Amino acid sequence: MLLLSLLCACQIAGASPPPLVVKVGDRVRSVPVVAHPEGGSAMRGDQLAEALGGKFVDAGNGRWRLELGDVSVSMAVLAPFAMSGDDALPMPSSPFTNSGRVYVPYALATDVLPRAMGGLIFDTDRVELRRFAVVTRRAVASRVLADAPAVAAPTPAPVRTSAPVGMTPSARAPVRKRLVVVDAGHGGRDPGTTLVAGTTRVSEKTVALAVSLKLRDALQARGVTVVMTRTRDTLIALGDRGPIANRAKGDLFVSVHVNAANPNWKNPGATRGFETYFLAEAKTEDEARVASMENEAVKFETTQETSRSDPLGFILRDMAQNEHLRESLTLATLTQEHLKSVHPGPSRGVKQAPFSVLVRSFMPSVLVELGFGSNAAEARWMLSEAGQTELAESIADACVAYLAQYERKVSSGEP
Repeated sequence: MLLLSLLCACQIAGASPPPLVVKVGDRVRSVPVVAHPEGGSAMRGDQLAEALGGKFVDAGNGRWRLELGDVSVSMAVLAPFAMSGDDALPMPSSPFTNSGRVYVPYALATDVLPRAMGGLIFDTDRVELRRFAVVTRRAVASRVLADAPAVAAPTPAPVRTSAPVGMTPSARAPVRKRLVVVDAGHGGRDPGTTLVAGTTRVSEKTVALAVSLKLRDALQARGVTVVMTRTRDTLIALGDRGPIANRAKGDLFVSVHVNAANPNWKNPGATRGFETYFLAEAKTEDEARVASMENEAVKFETTQETSRSDPLGFILRDMAQNEHLRESLTLATLTQEHLKSVHPGPSRGVKQAPFSVLVRSFMPSVLVELGFGSNAAEARWMLSEAGQTELAESIADACVAYLAQYERKVSSGEP
């Protein structure tokens, strides 16, 4: 964190790019632009909002909203996307803080706001952002689940509607029959990490399977078809889990895991919280560490199983152009928001990393780290019947909320 602050300070103090010109009617404002520590440019969120005649509001827990009248776009520190209504809009870099100020990526002004809000336009020739009308929320075109079967669903069972407020839509049953592939992490001779609660020690594979089976039941109770990659204590190769989902023509892929603290951290046993990953290059050392930990399962596979894995780099470059990347961001965000309402630990946010298990699943896909097995209190909660049920119900609500969002787009005729 200290290194990031020093880097930010050095770059902000150095030569800055030209300011962004913002025009609102006859009023012209100039917003200073600085170098972003991840590359590219950034500007203060409050200065951009003021120039547009709006507000930059602290929403708490590291989240902010840029409000223009009744329309807003939400974002969070270290999250490389913004939320407009139910839509996740990727950005090339994340918001960050420096000296108590919040800086947003330059792309928020040049791409995200004009896409999300009617009444704004970015003139690339003049390099200026113009507000020329009353701002309204613009429908963001998004295609997803193109190969999903159009099968009529039975009357859905009642679902929970206690979705947390903020960046998530209300959960409701999908209009059409949908299929979610639930992947219980590890298994067989691959135990994963270990949950330690006093004298009790339980392997990750056992907890992942228990929560996944409850997730299956919760989804089925909501009228969603479910395919499991495993239903017993057996090893499924990382390279085989995605193809299982593809053959089933799944609409979503959810992989369930338990986290473990880095033993080199100061007081690792105190680390708590939950996080949801989507497939992309790791942006931080910890994201890379978690991916490496989960990808180690490949050592338990046979040579034949391992040889079928394609190089991650090639597939990641291909996936970067795939429409499912944005949808995975949305699903990951919904998962974090729903878990926040029941989890005793803090939200560690939406993150990205090159997980082998996600590489071959060609659909919106996430990997959920339920909590830290290395934290005794969190381990006890994850081992409890009540904790596992709450985890499964919340993830099921997130999946249903995502599918309902897609159905609303379809019914409104969006592409």
